[in-house]
Amino acid sequence: MYTGKRQRPCCLCRNPETSHRLDLPPRAIEAMDRSGRISWRDVVGEVSLYFCEADWETVRDLTLEVGMNPIGKCNAACADFDLREDFEALTNEVRDRQDQEAVEREMLAAARETLEAHEEGADVESRDLVEARVTVWTMEDLREQRHAD
Repeated sequence: MYTGKRQRPCCLCRNPETSHRLDLPPRAIEAMDRSGRISWRDVVGEVSLYFCEADWETVRDLTLEVGMNPIGKCNAACADFDLREDFEALTNEVRDRQDQEAVEREMLAAARETLEAHEEGADVESRDLVEARVTVWTMEDLREQRHAD
């Protein structure tokens, strides 16, 4: 059964053998490498990034130990997401413009809950912690960038 997700290559090295996935809000596309012509407003749902085992270790270390957001090095061309036009073609219906604010609020709230649980000493998986930090950092950086422009 088709679930809408396709296994994509590693967004850093394009290795087809991936082991980890991060799901981020649609606007995160703007922060990725090679994202220039992708309209994040037409994305339906989240954007998924896949990593091979070696690159996942680097991403995990950068995020958890160094405190650095790796998303700027991720190739948007390797990300997995559904575009509104593709979805409309599949369902044979035209939908209103996608409201990304609800998706962003939901994903940010979940990320902040994960970070809060971690700070309170709860046992949080490292993958969930990486995803939460990358989500919060990316959305904050994009918000600051928007205000600076």
